[in-house]
Amino acid sequence: MSIKIAIPKPCVNHLGDIHQPPIQSHSFGKLSFPKKFQSFSSKKTPFLASSAATEVAEVEKITSFTPDLGDLWREIQGSNNWDNLINPLHPLLRQEIIRYGEFVTACYKAFDLDPNSKRFLSCKYGKHSMLKQVGMENSGYEITKYIYATPDINIPIQNGSSCGRWIGYVAVSSDNMVKKLGRRDIVITFRGTVTYHEWVANFMSSLTPARLDPNNPRPDVKVESGFLSLYTCDESDNKFGIESCRQQLLSEVSRLSSLYKGEEVSISIAGHSMGSSLALLLAYDISELGLNRVKSPRGGEVMVAPVTVFSFGGPRVGNGGFKERCEELGVRVLRITNVNDPITKLPGVFMNENLRVLGGRFEFPWSCSCYAHVGVELVLDFFNMQNPSCVHDLEAYIGSVLMKNRSSGCSSPRLTLPGDSISPEISIDGDGDRDRDGDRDYLGRFKEALNMGAQNLNILPLGIAFTNVLNFLHSQRSTDILFDENIYILMNNLALYVLL
Repeated sequence: MSIKIAIPKPCVNHLGDIHQPPIQSHSFGKLSFPKKFQSFSSKKTPFLASSAATEVAEVEKITSFTPDLGDLWREIQGSNNWDNLINPLHPLLRQEIIRYGEFVTACYKAFDLDPNSKRFLSCKYGKHSMLKQVGMENSGYEITKYIYATPDINIPIQNGSSCGRWIGYVAVSSDNMVKKLGRRDIVITFRGTVTYHEWVANFMSSLTPARLDPNNPRPDVKVESGFLSLYTCDESDNKFGIESCRQQLLSEVSRLSSLYKGEEVSISIAGHSMGSSLALLLAYDISELGLNRVKSPRGGEVMVAPVTVFSFGGPRVGNGGFKERCEELGVRVLRITNVNDPITKLPGVFMNENLRVLGGRFEFPWSCSCYAHVGVELVLDFFNMQNPSCVHDLEAYIGSVLMKNRSSGCSSPRLTLPGDSISPEISIDGDGDRDRDGDRDYLGRFKEALNMGAQNLNILPLGIAFTNVLNFLHSQRSTDILFDENIYILMNNLALYVLL
């Protein structure tokens, strides 16, 4: 018996319909290669609410600002690592997650995917009109800069021009919004993977030292080479090339920090999928260089602007050294994840924080090459058999946050594959990492979804091979079996190829 799962579609009051002829369907970050596979429209997804009127009323209720937000904004931004705000999900935190998620959604809506357009792979609109064009004219923010990025990858493109592509924007809250938020909020948002260069960058899953602080390179702090390439590479060899994504962002953050020194300022960075990786790299970079520390014009007191990352369906970015350094610097990361989303398990499907120590005593020689998630995890659980790619869709993420803890007063309904037994909620530790039982449960569900996805994408032989590898790993879990580091790197790359 087939089960049809409904994924709620968000209906935030500051995001209206865009009346324009569709040029190319876009799936807001679903698992599909650009211009190769059919994308799914989230508009076909029914609501979980009993009626549209009820849904709208609920959305208006949680998205309207309350006087409490100005008083609690530091806690909502993670000053206490969101203690007692995650389970159950606090209404103000839900409101802010949805609001920042819609800022990321605006990136997808404004991204031009028409190959015949002069703005192909750039933003359709000017920065002064973009938010209005995507229905967010009442957001209370003004865009100050567009951000472009290019990885150090040579791939021929259609018109032979520079491969720097629009990847996000910087915005700052207005004076009226400051009164509601309790501080001046600098928002930086990043979209997920779209172009071929970005897909290739995702496949570069080896770890490399970040070395973002010239005064202290910290070789033990390592990040994924593809994400670092996208963040740091520029087009200096081209007379008309752009600066690196990093140079653009640090310059604008420094400018805005100086412009609003003396005010209470927060730096909120939001991203989806690959954009979450860039968001975390930027947060680390800002904090490592101390760009969030500005002397007050009154008395020379140093004011520290909190740096917070809202990550939607983000992968792992660096190793344990990177995680520890982010924690030392006070970078706050809220990872919004779906237990059925394979991207949140990458890179490091096998070489992750759970494989650093054997039996609680012996540390593997390659532990420094193990990926580790950063921050606190907000766990969602949604799946749609009619549309498996929804597990990574940004709109589905936002819709699931909307319904979190609302259907039964405690937790969201667990949505499962047909035939799956409903197991207890996966346990989460203080850092948001799943235990080994959760990993085993995921591998079983992942194998079934992998075979289904492989059939749809015509890579069934590769899917079968990878499933066999997973079965072999299941059978070799005894502590006397040690795998070579290169085997795990190969498995990570194979996982990336199959899943992305």
